[in-house]
Amino acid sequence: MKKALKITVNIFAWIVLIIALLITIIVFSSDKNNGVANLFGYIPMTVESDSMVPTFNKGDLIICKDIDDVNALKEGDVITFWTIIDGKRVKNTHRIVGVNDTDGARSFVTRGDNNPIDDTLPAYASDIIGKWTETKIAKLGNAMNFLRTKKGFFICILIPMAIFFLLELYKFIIALIEVKRPETPEIDEEEIKRRAIEEYLASKGETAEAAEAVKDKAEKTAETVSEKAEETVEAAAEKVEETAEKAAEAVEEAAENTEETAEKAEEAAEKAAEEAVGDSAE
Repeated sequence: MKKALKITVNIFAWIVLIIALLITIIVFSSDKNNGVANLFGYIPMTVESDSMVPTFNKGDLIICKDIDDVNALKEGDVITFWTIIDGKRVKNTHRIVGVNDTDGARSFVTRGDNNPIDDTLPAYASDIIGKWTETKIAKLGNAMNFLRTKKGFFICILIPMAIFFLLELYKFIIALIEVKRPETPEIDEEEIKRRAIEEYLASKGETAEAAEAVKDKAEKTAETVSEKAEETVEAAAEKVEETAEKAAEAVEEAAENTEETAEKAEEAAEKAAEEAVGDSAE
């Protein structure tokens, strides 16, 4: 965004400078050539009256061109020429309505499109400044007239040029300061975003790895617990089996003891019976 703004400002400043220089050339050229500026054969002229309405109006800027061959001019062409009005030699731009050849000297009868009669004086070859190229810019002639004044030249030419050179001086100083500073890597917004995304993805990867490690550890712990539980159950089963065997042995022993006791009791009873029989016989 900052780069785009800087480029826009630079382009605007150069446009202003070029326009200012162009206007300066026009002004100085016209001052040195009896008020007629000539830029590579093209002559910008300000329309000073409404005599050519509706072709162009007072205050418009028209562009004329040098004439190489006056004899090539014909009726219908619009020309700018010197003439005398109210005792003063002034520039005028009117349309040719007639061509006269007197004693080998060609002159042109002119008239404004908005005038009912022809101009009083004819335009001779030596009076002609140029032919209108049919190019006009509305009201720009008034601006050109203002720029020819000291006030207009100061406001529209000198001040913009001074601002431009001050800006260029400022940029030059900043460039010198930047050259003297140690180089530091410049990181733009896109680079910051890219790094943030990489860090985020890296953190996601680390989290996934940690989760995988926890999962592996849990599985190993579960396996260990399962193995220990199996061992405990097996040990308990073996112990129960051993206890059952001992109990069975004890029952069997008790049964044997009981049987032996019964036999002894039976023998005692028989003996007692025999003794009783003997006593009764006596």
